Amino acid sequence: MPSTQRRSARLLAFASQLGKFGAVGLVGFAVDFTVFNLLRTTVFDPAVLEAGPIYAKVVSTTLAIIVNWIGNRFWTFGSNRQSRTLREAAEFFAVSLIGMAIGLACLWVSRYGLGYTSLLADNISSNVIGLGLGSAFRFVLYRHWVFSPRRAAEAKAGRGRLAGSPVRGLVGES
Repeated sequence: MPSTQRRSARLLAFASQLGKFGAVGLVGFAVDFTVFNLLRTTVFDPAVLEAGPIYAKVVSTTLAIIVNWIGNRFWTFGSNRQSRTLREAAEFFAVSLIGMAIGLACLWVSRYGLGYTSLLADNISSNVIGLGLGSAFRFVLYRHWVFSPRRAAEAKAGRGRLAGSPVRGLVGES
């Protein structure tokens, strides 16, 4: 295949993956936004609990992370998912928690650093600025670390080599 066709195919694959990531992210955003606003205006109302918006964001983002892991594992990065599900989940959640920290930092700076305490300000800082920065961070690390095509190819090659080995069960295969 000529290099321009390979480049076009890679660009198309990247665009497809980015689109899928965005679609999964929209579902996660819907969960995050809905739960955050529901909790922020009821259980974690800042009039009752000063740090309520922070707690609401932790809960809503945690639920969104779970939804996003399922969508990204089986759809966005499905061809590159690992056979070691617990390791993959730990890596995914580690990256997601850092992404959540980015959103929380934006909310904290807006609310406690700049003094913007309205529901609209909380949403802009956490669900627009924080989510945008956190999403860019997560996409790069999911793509190049958690669901790395190189790691997936190495794992498949390793399983293929082990299949013919008489010590297959002794070599840490899972």
